[in-house]
Amino acid sequence: MRTDGGGKPDAAVVRDALGVGVAVGLSGFAFGVTSAGSGLTVLQTCVLSLLVFTGASQFALVGALAAGGNPFTAAAGAFFLGVRNAFYGLRLSQLLALPRAVRPLAAQWVLDETTAVTLAQPTRRSARIGFTVTGVTLYVLWNLTTLLGALGAEALGDSDAWGLDAAGPAVFLALLAPMLKTATERAVAVLAVLLGLGLLPVLPAGVPVLAAALAAPAVLWLKGRRGSGTRDDVREEDR
Repeated sequence: MRTDGGGKPDAAVVRDALGVGVAVGLSGFAFGVTSAGSGLTVLQTCVLSLLVFTGASQFALVGALAAGGNPFTAAAGAFFLGVRNAFYGLRLSQLLALPRAVRPLAAQWVLDETTAVTLAQPTRRSARIGFTVTGVTLYVLWNLTTLLGALGAEALGDSDAWGLDAAGPAVFLALLAPMLKTATERAVAVLAVLLGLGLLPVLPAGVPVLAAALAAPAVLWLKGRRGSGTRDDVREEDR
């Protein structure tokens, strides 16, 4: 069994990547249901998954549209959620060192899941295997289940009557929760929720999502202030 030179068999990398790709790819069904329930056609839903392919941003977009938000505001919220992928790309471009010809195609697969699998590998060879297998599996399954979800929602009719309108937010929270590992991350998440829910009754649909993005700089500023205050106290004690 061939290894990547770091003691990890290729089969183990493929197994781990398949596990992540399958687990997350199946949640495309929830997006298909949510999108169709918000008023998008099956074709529009599928094109969104094929071209955008950033789960959280897709849920944010259709959620804002379902709430009656302005399309431009909804798109802006989805855009800001997807900006993190650009930062992932900066790190992965150095780690994978892919040929220029395939970089535009690989950029489509720069996501939370592919980044996590890639960064967990010990060598460039295993990183490339992990990135490719996760990306292919996730892309194929996400789009297939998106189609099935959209067709199912269309056949069922009113998704609200079946409670399927909650599927999108539930999946989004399930994907987000494991990522909140530090106190700072949890504080940002809590403040973002409070901002979003608090501003929901007073701002147009889609705008509270944008306002919730202020949670991150606010928490980091407070953390910096607290750290600065601690250092000042230490200096005073030293005098």
